[in-house]
Amino acid sequence: MAFTNIALNALKPAKKSYKRSDGGGLYIEVMPNGSKLWRFKYRLHGVEKRQSMGKFPEVSLADARKRRDEAKAFISTGRDPAIERRQAKLVAALSAETTFGLVAREFIEIKMAGEGLAQSTIEKALWYLEQLGPLQPLPVGQIRPADVLAVLKRIEAKGKYETARRCRSFVSRVYRYAVATLRAENDPAAVLRGALRSPKPKHHAAFEKPE
Repeated sequence: MAFTNIALNALKPAKKSYKRSDGGGLYIEVMPNGSKLWRFKYRLHGVEKRQSMGKFPEVSLADARKRRDEAKAFISTGRDPAIERRQAKLVAALSAETTFGLVAREFIEIKMAGEGLAQSTIEKALWYLEQLGPLQPLPVGQIRPADVLAVLKRIEAKGKYETARRCRSFVSRVYRYAVATLRAENDPAAVLRGALRSPKPKHHAAFEKPE
């Protein structure tokens, strides 16, 4: 028998957990502590499986039915919705751990420090990263050339032409590391070599007397 919100709210806990079906494989399990958990039961390749659909009322009746229907769509193509959901969570977790800022710091701490570079060189790299602040929270695999260029142009607008060029070079170094460690597929800064202004050369007076 299909649920109504009134019927769901009326379910009371018992000494042991019990189940009530909504139909189509969707049911709710009422726990002794009063929690009401949505479950979806299905068969795939002859094997009976179950998938958690969330907790009521955080996941409403309408949302639970929508998730059930989405899971059925996966099953109809021969895919396992539980596996798809786990993979989606892993991708989301990986994306959260692979922002440009985190990968850049990893590059500085592991790659640059591992090469035995001078502390001043490492501190300069950290300074470049600071200049690239707007890129730091972005997923490293989703940054586009336009995103990098916008940040570099903001640096140029302050008259820091050489800083902008060095920051572009630093971004490329980080991306070479990100590509090598399978966190990105390409370097969005590579195509920007000709997009930045060159610093004006400084001419110094020639010595006219030996002293």
